Amino acid sequence: MYAKKEFSNLIGMAGFSDKLLETHFALYGGYVDNTNKILDMLIELNKDVPQYAEMKRRLGWEWNGIRLHEYYFENLGGNGDIDKEGNLYKTIEREFESFEKWKEDFIGTGKMRGIGWAVLYQDVLTGKLFNFWINEHDAGHPAGGNPILVLDVFEHAYMADYGKDRPAYIEAFMKNINWGTVEKRLR
Repeated sequence: MYAKKEFSNLIGMAGFSDKLLETHFALYGGYVDNTNKILDMLIELNKDVPQYAEMKRRLGWEWNGIRLHEYYFENLGGNGDIDKEGNLYKTIEREFESFEKWKEDFIGTGKMRGIGWAVLYQDVLTGKLFNFWINEHDAGHPAGGNPILVLDVFEHAYMADYGKDRPAYIEAFMKNINWGTVEKRLR
């Protein structure tokens, strides 16, 4: 069974109302609860019935809903300043020619029309970094991709505070990145 992680340390974070964060935490909790329910159901279901296949498919949605939200909340709560002497900054500079070019591409990915996620992934085989758009929790993730930085751009992540102004939300997100946590994800 999976337990909900605690992210109340983010309450009071600039650019994010407490109500927005509490609603988002509750949504995350739903993914944890549903994952646990599905895992219980899979134990009980006959492996030869269609419901088993549907629960297996649904598990990917709920599971990734947990993990993506955990990455998202964990990479928040900082001051948005990256350590320019750190390995991540140097890797971004090498991969994207400059930190500013990476940032422009990451923000551009987050501003794309649609709902989903903007994720900075590292290819675990080559170490190369890529900014990806992920449409749904359970589809579109690059095989062998290690999520380094995760930005939730589903409406629930920003509309209560920003309405349709996704760029203003992304700006607030960028100002609150905990780059120390993000750096630790780099392999």
